[in-house]
Amino acid sequence: MFLKHGFSTVSMDKIAQAAPVSKATLYKYFDSKNALFTAVIDELCDSLFQTMDEALLDSGSVENNLTNIATAFVDLIFTEEALAIYRLVISECRDFPELGRLLYEGAPKDLLSQLEHYLININKLDHINIVSPAFAADAFLSLLKGELHFQCLLGIKAPPSVEEKKTHINQVVAFYSQGFIYAH
Repeated sequence: MFLKHGFSTVSMDKIAQAAPVSKATLYKYFDSKNALFTAVIDELCDSLFQTMDEALLDSGSVENNLTNIATAFVDLIFTEEALAIYRLVISECRDFPELGRLLYEGAPKDLLSQLEHYLININKLDHINIVSPAFAADAFLSLLKGELHFQCLLGIKAPPSVEEKKTHINQVVAFYSQGFIYAH
């Protein structure tokens, strides 16, 4: 409903009717429309966070872990739902500034934190010296989004095919690894 009608025009009453559940049931699980919107974002990001958790536990190669993280991230951000949520937040954040904060604090902030902690952990390896894990985490996700994501958000380009995503991920991981992981 958020994507179809916009955040501002959807009420908890309308959501309860569409579900269909009672308004009391809806409020039992979500104390506000903001909490429900955050839950929608979190649900979209579940598989990404599962991949992050697995990478944090995996002692395999850094490149393989980064590729797995990148794949989960790219698969998420190029879904029609994720693109629509970005568009929704951008279109409504002027009138509802808390919406942008909810989106950012719902998943992207946690993802950055998890990736930073992963980089701190691999930084402890002898051949790796990442000077700023926070910057390195941000740079990795920024490289993955880049121009391609921006074009998709604007509707200039359709979301990439599986092969296009794979090529993009491989290029980013290779470039990133040379600059941040094995530069020292």
